[in-house]
Amino acid sequence: MDNMKKILIVDDNTAVLEALSLLLEIHGYHPVVCETPTEALHIVRYQRIALVLQDMNFSADTTSGEEGRALFYQLREINPHLPVVLITAWTELSTAVELVKAGAADYIGKPWDDQKLLTTIENLVALGEAASENATFKRQAQERSQAHAGADLAGLVFASAAMQRVVDMALQVAHADVPVLITGANGSGKEGIAEIVHRNSVLKAQPFIKVNAGALPSDLIEAELFGAEAGAFTGAKTTRIGRFEAADGGTLFLDEIGNLSLDGQMKLLRVLQSGEFERVGSTQTRKVSVRVISATNADLRSDIQQGRFREDLYYRLNVIELAVPPLCQRQDDIPALIAHFLPGRELSPHAEQALRYHSWPGNVRELENACKRIAVLKPQGELQADDFALQSAEQAQMQKHEPSKQDIEHSMRLHQGVVAKVARDFGLSRQALYRRMQKFGIEY
Repeated sequence: MDNMKKILIVDDNTAVLEALSLLLEIHGYHPVVCETPTEALHIVRYQRIALVLQDMNFSADTTSGEEGRALFYQLREINPHLPVVLITAWTELSTAVELVKAGAADYIGKPWDDQKLLTTIENLVALGEAASENATFKRQAQERSQAHAGADLAGLVFASAAMQRVVDMALQVAHADVPVLITGANGSGKEGIAEIVHRNSVLKAQPFIKVNAGALPSDLIEAELFGAEAGAFTGAKTTRIGRFEAADGGTLFLDEIGNLSLDGQMKLLRVLQSGEFERVGSTQTRKVSVRVISATNADLRSDIQQGRFREDLYYRLNVIELAVPPLCQRQDDIPALIAHFLPGRELSPHAEQALRYHSWPGNVRELENACKRIAVLKPQGELQADDFALQSAEQAQMQKHEPSKQDIEHSMRLHQGVVAKVARDFGLSRQALYRRMQKFGIEY
């Protein structure tokens, strides 16, 4: 019963309370009943109510609807997003219409139609949850703005709680002089997080040098990272400054560190341990002071077990790990990113659904490229799912894989136990997710 939505029924007629309670209980709701406005206000203050069904009169000799009007406005003061459905006789219809204009969700006449009432409740509960979530997002955005006042976010665009946690941690570790390892899929925004760490550190005025370690040929790794004297190898006509030397006093960002060859890993380990190196073709030992931020899309622990990555280098690089979630696990970022890439454009509801259901294997980079294509091919008008070359939400949902126990547990951790967001990750209803959690023995 803990997972059932609580529906508060307020009516001084016990027959009405019993009939509505039975109807709601049969259809999976948790009815909470009371006979007076005072009791109703107390319940709404101290219980999590999803919707209120309230009568318009609570005294035997009253038919004006004034008591119902007063209760409605008091409920609105406690929770402006709480859906309220008015139960009214025809004599109070004008009052009910007035309250609907003032924000009541709907009204039903006595006697009511069970199926119509259930449909109304189902729709309003979903809308109420959406309104509550939107209010939460707005509050989080305000809190984020206050928390990040004075911070340099390097132009990173995000709106999700998942990215909020990553950014908060990046700002926290920025002030510590320790190596940072950023993990995540290609195109998820690892470089942006690295820039946030650098721009908010004491080294922000110093160089920020980027190098794709995995793209370096094994025979040029040493010269690229540490430099080379003129004549050190064929084609080296002048002295070349290496990336470590260029980053001296600042930050070196080593991207795709998991693709670095074992020979390159060994040479990198030495300079990380001592700060010392020699240019190719030189015997003079040089020393630098560099903060290293590395990034990878690989599972380095698995690579260590398979002999593809040095364990000692891993622990040297990974003092603090920042894990950037893929775009499919931070769906609240999608509208914000589209507003950034295509300012002033409106999304159709169907397009927004399709965007949320799409798996985004290319992450933010894939979405950015889609927006660039739209900017050229459809520079005006409301954005549709077809503009992004996406399947419909229904097609995408059908193709989503059946989540495993590990998938659900990971998403529960990511969303801090918010079942609505976990269900949305997998394109499931809450009820369908609860069934799978019970099947796997996952506590909630």
